[in-house]
Amino acid sequence: MAGMEYLPWRRSALHDERPCIRDERHRLTYAEFAAWVEAAAEQFAEHGVGRGSVVGIMLPNRVELLVAMVAAWRIGAAATPINPMFTVNEAEYQIQDADAALVVNAGPDAPDGGRPALAVDALRREPKGILPPAATRSDELALLVYTSGTTGRPKGVMLDHANLEAMSSMMADTMRLTSEDHCLLFLPLFHVNAICVSFLAPMRNGGQLSVLQRFTVEGFLDAVERLRPTYFSGVPTIYAMLLAQPCEGDFSSVRFAVCGAAPASKELLRSAEERFGFVLAEGYGLTECTCAATSNRWDGVRKAGTVGPALPGQRVEIMAADGRILPRGERGEVVVQGPNVTRGYLNRPDATAETLRDGWLHTGDVGVLDEDGYLRIVDRIKDVIIRGGENIYPKEIETILLAHPGVMEAAVIGAPDEKFGEVPFAYVSRYPGADLDVDDLLKRCQDQLTRFKVPVGVRVLEALPKNPIGKIDKPALRRQHRISTGA
Repeated sequence: MAGMEYLPWRRSALHDERPCIRDERHRLTYAEFAAWVEAAAEQFAEHGVGRGSVVGIMLPNRVELLVAMVAAWRIGAAATPINPMFTVNEAEYQIQDADAALVVNAGPDAPDGGRPALAVDALRREPKGILPPAATRSDELALLVYTSGTTGRPKGVMLDHANLEAMSSMMADTMRLTSEDHCLLFLPLFHVNAICVSFLAPMRNGGQLSVLQRFTVEGFLDAVERLRPTYFSGVPTIYAMLLAQPCEGDFSSVRFAVCGAAPASKELLRSAEERFGFVLAEGYGLTECTCAATSNRWDGVRKAGTVGPALPGQRVEIMAADGRILPRGERGEVVVQGPNVTRGYLNRPDATAETLRDGWLHTGDVGVLDEDGYLRIVDRIKDVIIRGGENIYPKEIETILLAHPGVMEAAVIGAPDEKFGEVPFAYVSRYPGADLDVDDLLKRCQDQLTRFKVPVGVRVLEALPKNPIGKIDKPALRRQHRISTGA
């Protein structure tokens, strides 16, 4: 385990009585957390989990989710965190695609993909001391985080311990974390942001973590006043919700906050800083780079309208379509290099080769670097819709709509929304003579998708617009939607 400083179950933690992790049910020291991890790892081993296995974890934010994740690492296995709001269809796809050897979930009524399951309340707390010493290597798989792509089915992004070590180190150093820091976590733990920025980074330096099951304005403000965190990580929608409420809250303990996952306006960032009194810096990244590639600095120059320069240890450039690195001020695709870049997608060699080529991670985003190396995101090459910080991939919705026998074409776009930034809206065309019921199409989506992915509306057109090469013209659809709705 040499070099894996971020792991809170390292041998020294077994005797560390400093506060470590808490939620609404538990309050654990480092020693108590390490003991629980050891006991859970023993239990996993009894279920056949070992080096190279994958453990599926389908739980809401709670201490046990982190116990299960680290317990998998303790015995050389990987973890795949699953959105607890997933439908059976979505959850079982991820469990089976990851080939999970064990699923930790809420109980017998929760999806398990036909794999052995362990109810969260059955996790053992007291270790027997029967496991050999930890021997996890930096090149071993640690996380499978699922994200969708052009195939319409989610892909497992493979992140090894070296990736997590690099990212947690970069974040801890950039945020200048110490043992005095205390993170309040409310973003979902099935995303790398929460895992890396809120959990692993403070663990490196003996800091604390308080876990909220979900974000509500009232619950968040209460937690800030009661627990006195020094930082937290959120998405633009959350800061907009805080600005919209009349209660000020006591943020005097908070020295900085993180904003990411979706573009934030200059006005939002400035208003939050002025009203709440903490430094708020925006960053940019993606799952394939283990969370973040760039960030404005909390103790340095912050350029509004940019997502900051590359994090230390990474190289971020702008690339032309022919593979040339472009000079400052020119726009092109954002590409990334660094020890935090994924090894690829699980069992998706073609997608891996497309994303990781010529030594670069191709993000699919268009950006510009200024003379100081600060990145401004111009547009998205990919059609991802970002609803309040949650990525929605249109192809996944389109696949469900196209499964209807009467749907000939389907296209899902991001429609402007005051609260969430954008929301999915679907356009379909019918086969000649087919009878399409919009309510039926929405019902199909509701049955097979998490609620936030369900389109806010479906409109039937005689034909969807096409570009010169015959592909559906989504920019034209977006323009048409804005005109028809007055947005």
